[in-house]
Amino acid sequence: MYHIYCVLAIGEHLKTSQIKVMDLNSIVLIGFYAFILVYTIIIHEVAHGFVALWLGDSTAKYADRLNFNPVKHIDPWGSIVVPLFMILTTGFAFGWAKPVPYNPYNLRNQKWGPALVALGGPGSNILIALIFAFCANTIAIPASVKMAIISNFNNWSAVSALISGSMGSIFFEISILIIFWNVILAFFNLIPFPPLDGSKLLFAVFPVRTEVMIMLEQYGFMLLLVFILLFSGPLGFFLNFMLNLFFGLTI
Repeated sequence: MYHIYCVLAIGEHLKTSQIKVMDLNSIVLIGFYAFILVYTIIIHEVAHGFVALWLGDSTAKYADRLNFNPVKHIDPWGSIVVPLFMILTTGFAFGWAKPVPYNPYNLRNQKWGPALVALGGPGSNILIALIFAFCANTIAIPASVKMAIISNFNNWSAVSALISGSMGSIFFEISILIIFWNVILAFFNLIPFPPLDGSKLLFAVFPVRTEVMIMLEQYGFMLLLVFILLFSGPLGFFLNFMLNLFFGLTI
């Protein structure tokens, strides 16, 4: 299954018409931003494979996909070329990683197994977001500083000035970046729309004929793009709502 992710905030600062001279701190933060994105996707994918293994399918294990080596998971076009081109031209992008293979017929639970495998990815992201939210909550910096960092976490010049010289603030900013990507990836993929993870849960709760499922999987990507274009407002509201819930745990 392909897992589509959105590259939102970094594009706002890297549009060709808006490129500015950045200080070293801003460049380092952008590096962390990209690094966290890559490993958020990798953990998401590996979690699918581990849940499948737990349920009796060893396909991902024998395909050597139960590891955190980015080379095993990055799709050259979907993870690098297409997102980079779209960021530089539009400031917004889609991308995908290599799907972790699994054989649903090997799963011990044929009804709920595919849904559990699908939910393993978002579940891992939600768990990571919760862990870092509670860790960030324990960082001993003023609540006003935390709120300022949250408000500017991807405004590189502003946040680099806010966190400069304070290890607590630096760790808080890194935690916020981790929470951001994990929440976005988790809840975006929980939308019950093929090929996203939420569609597997939908098919388990509301069984459909195999022919219909194949058709939805085949044309799901194009339908998803149409859905995002038509409902970008409600989708953005939903994702921002979930982000604010997790960010609120850090204060």
